[in-house]
Amino acid sequence: MRGQRADETTQAQWRTRISEAARSGRSIRAFCREQGVTEGQFYAWRRRLRGTTEGAAQRRARAAMTGAPFALVHEAALLPEPAGVELVWPEGRRLRIGPGVDAATLRMVLAVLEPEQC
Repeated sequence: MRGQRADETTQAQWRTRISEAARSGRSIRAFCREQGVTEGQFYAWRRRLRGTTEGAAQRRARAAMTGAPFALVHEAALLPEPAGVELVWPEGRRLRIGPGVDAATLRMVLAVLEPEQC
């Protein structure tokens, strides 16, 4: 029983840490360095905790999206309407998210684009 409580405490600590990382606005690398944990530990715990909180339907949907083909969109092809939010990766990739996008759909798209960082 003692081991189970310790594991629950550790899981709670990692849930908090993962939430803080998402809110921090910093890269995972910088966040982990500040927290004194490795990126490997961070991603392993995120995968582990995602498996305990994610429903079967969500896992199937994410698995179905893995390897999904995407087309590269160039700026010239983008609509002139401004996006509600624009995510920009360090290497220059951009994702424009219009107002009213479904949160579950956005999570699935981000999981495909950055499977180890979403």
